[in-house]
Amino acid sequence: MSDEPITIANEFTEVVVRRIDTRNGSRLLISAPRSGESITLDALEVEALTWQNPRTLAAMVGNSHAPLLPDEPEERDDGLA
Repeated sequence: MSDEPITIANEFTEVVVRRIDTRNGSRLLISAPRSGESITLDALEVEALTWQNPRTLAAMVGNSHAPLLPDEPEERDDGLA
């Protein structure tokens, strides 16, 4: 069962947020109608947004239509300096 969608918009974009129920619990389904992109987030992932500072969010917005971090690490990038 899904809850009624909530639309949030400004002069730059529009997103639709909806709570959906899955086998693993409730998720937020966030969709961007203009781009056709969507993501589902569980409670921990939503809470993790509250841990971010404005600089992190600005970096995400500044990297429009792309992930902040790539899916695959670059070759020879083992995370060690």
